[in-house]
Parts: sequence; C-alpha cells; structure tokens
Amino acid sequence: MSRKRQIYLLDPQKLPPETIAVAFAKTSRSPQSFREIAAELSDSSSADFHEKWVVGFGHSSVAEHAVLHVAVENVSRLAVECLESNRLASYTEKSTRYQQWGADDFYRPLELENHLLRGMYEDTCRQLFDTYTRCLEPVQHVVAEENPRRDGENQAAWERRVRPPVVDACRFLLPASALANVGMTINARALEHAIRKMLSHPLLEVRQMGAEIKSAAMESTPTLVKYADAVPYLETVRNNLAATTPGKPTMPGGETPWCRLVSWDVNAELHILAAALYHYGQEDYTHILGQLMNAPAGEKSRLAHTILGALDEHDIPIRELEYASFTFDILLDQGAYAELKRHRMMTQTPQELTPLLGYAIPRLISTAGMEETYRRAMTAAYEAYLQLKDFNPAVASYVVPNGCNRRVLLSANLRSLMHFINLRSAPNAHFSIRRIAHRMAELVRQALPLFGGYINSESDETWQDVERKHFLTTLSGL
Repeated sequence: MSRKRQIYLLDPQKLPPETIAVAFAKTSRSPQSFREIAAELSDSSSADFHEKWVVGFGHSSVAEHAVLHVAVENVSRLAVECLESNRLASYTEKSTRYQQWGADDFYRPLELENHLLRGMYEDTCRQLFDTYTRCLEPVQHVVAEENPRRDGENQAAWERRVRPPVVDACRFLLPASALANVGMTINARALEHAIRKMLSHPLLEVRQMGAEIKSAAMESTPTLVKYADAVPYLETVRNNLAATTPGKPTMPGGETPWCRLVSWDVNAELHILAAALYHYGQEDYTHILGQLMNAPAGEKSRLAHTILGALDEHDIPIRELEYASFTFDILLDQGAYAELKRHRMMTQTPQELTPLLGYAIPRLISTAGMEETYRRAMTAAYEAYLQLKDFNPAVASYVVPNGCNRRVLLSANLRSLMHFINLRSAPNAHFSIRRIAHRMAELVRQALPLFGGYINSESDETWQDVERKHFLTTLSGL
C-alpha cells in the first residue's frame, strides 16, 4: 500500500528547538512520523537525548536542526566583526547608509575603566562623531545641488534619493567603536562554535557578548551550547604568531598594488569544463580532462558558452564553477571591509584594524569644504591609536575610523566571485565596495580567457571611474 506524501512544518512556537532537533534525529531509526515522535518528547527527554548522542557520542549534526534567532543590541562594530565571522549563519545589521548616530553612540571599553587614557579615548570618539555630524549638512547641500528634484518627484521621494550619497561619504568618519544592532539566525552547532570564538577573543566586550549569547541561548537549547567554553588553542596561536610577525606595514604602490590576484590555477577553466562533463557523463575525470586538453579551442569555447551563456540575472550558475579558486590580497577602507565580510562563502583573513596604512578621503567631503576638518579628525584618531596601542593593541582599534585602510586576504571560488561581483558592482552599491568588485572582476577576466567574458559587472563603470568620481584620494596620511 502506497503512503501519501506529507510535508509540514514543526512549529517553533509550539516546540522548543532542542525538541525539533530530536524529532528530526530520531527519524533515522524510528518508523513514526515527525509529529508522532515530537508528541512523545519532553524538554527533559530531549535534553537527555542530546546529552547522550550529541555531547557523548559526537553526533553534532543533530544540533543543526535546533535554530535560534538571537538579537544583539548596542555592541561595537569591532565586536560585530567577530560575531559575523561565522559562516553558517544569517545576519542583518544596523546600516550606516540609512541611520544616523548620536554624539555618544559609541562603546566604552571596560579595559579603560579608571584608566588615564579613558578621557582621551572618549574625546577622540566624540570628535569623530561630531565631525561626522558637522559634515552631513554641507555634504547634503552639494548633493542637493547636483541632484535637483525631478518632474513629478515629491519632497519625500527626493530626500530618500539624495540621502544615501550623503551618508555614504560621511560614514568614513565613524569609528569602530560605533554601536550597532545585529539580528542573527543560527543553528546550535554553529552557535557553539561562534561562542567558543567569542569567549577566546582578546577584547573583553566580545568575551562578555559571547557569555551573554550563551546564557540567552541556553533558555532554548540548554544542552547543546552549555559546554561552549574558551579555546586555549586559539589564544596560543594568536599570541605566538603575533610575536613572530613583522609589525611594519608595507605600503601599496609599485610592486605592491592595492588589489592583487596572488594565486589561481592556470588550468582552472579546464577543471570547470571537465567537472561539468563529468556530472552529466559516465567517464572518469582523468579521461575527460585529457580529452579537453587536446580539444580545439572552439569546442572549449562552445562548452563555456553552454555553461554560462544562458544565465539570466536571477539564475545561479552550476556548482562546478567551484572547482576554480582565486586568492586576492586587497587593501580597502574599513567601511568597504564591513560590507565585504558579509560574503561568508569565502575564506577571508583580515589584518588587525589600524590607521597605519593611511586613509581614504571621499571627494564629496572635499567639495563640501570639509576636507581640513576631516583630516584633523583622522589625525586625532591616529594619535589616539598610537597612545592606546602601547596599552592594548586590540582596544586601540576601537578609535579607528571607517576611512582607514586595512588589508584582507581573500580566497573564493568562481561561483562565489560571480555572485559577489554582480551584487557589489551594481549602481546602488556603496562606491567603496564597487571599486573592489570592479577591480576583482577585471583580474578574474584576465585570468580566464574562456569564462572571462561572462563575468559581468552591473554597469560599464570601471574601478578607475569610481576612484575619479568618488575619491579625492584612497591613500592619504602615509
């Protein structure tokens, strides 16, 4: 007798996350339906199951069925970096584009409590926020003159249109201490890993955030995260490598451009084609690869077109593009990095946030007559950083503004890069990240003669166009 297909939700408003996880886990050995399994479970029996199978026997994948929605409020953007470094989660963060900050909307590190440097720290943050506020009106005046109201456009619609470029320029002044709210959706297995990283972080704020997230999570998943503790290994690696790494920054220019493609497989296109043919054929991979190496150029071009030529704007390319990987060494402003870090289907290795690699100046700031005021604020942040660094390098990063440059090593496969380039080269993306996307697209096109023509930016704009239009300089203060 055939069984009727059943598809339904287990309601998280009626069932705790740990109970849902057990209901899914038990289906591997129980003939009962998910509803029947769940009906027999209690909080206590679910906890016992997880204690035995997840904790005791290491069946950690079960914990992935327990999903939590965590609200994190009034933490610094520096702390947000650790929170959002976890790949298997979803985040929504307070936007620098659509919200403003008040003069005191910054984090005060507990490391500086009762310390002589606390007053200087607070004065520096207030100067940055004050300069941010002072720049808004003159920059808006410039943007308004360049963007008059269109026929039929009401005042509210016009204000919504001109507002983003104003804050896009002024946000370069916001320090890493600026407060943010983040909504996070994450499964219990990934959350346990995230908590361990937070509890092992050099900043007290991040360690406290990890402890508070753990406490909040245990209300719904009392078993799955209770053993999340600090990881001595992470601290050991961090301290030992920091002690052996030269601290003097290398500046871009000459043989050190601001964005370099430092590693890729010269046979990447052949591997993509071979993997795609492998997927839909029956031959072994080595045989297919050998045939492709001897195939005429026209045949390889035809196959490349078959794979990417029919894509429309909403299609996701086939997974076989993931067999080609690229590694970039990028120097970008901190504001751009805040957007780059959201692309978690990559491997990203950022260096410590400092003002030692210079800073960018948005052209609008200069056009609005605020360049000298902007430079004074950046100089104040630099001098404050140097004083704080002698006390605690991690704490010193709180005063570094979005405009300061930072290095990040980034490795991604072609599929992920195409998504990033399409999204971040779009006209509505911030100009800092558009510059990055256009430059990376250019480098990948040069490396891939077959596939390069299908790596489309969302406009005819180039990274040089972005620099000329939006930046007075990207490397001031060196």
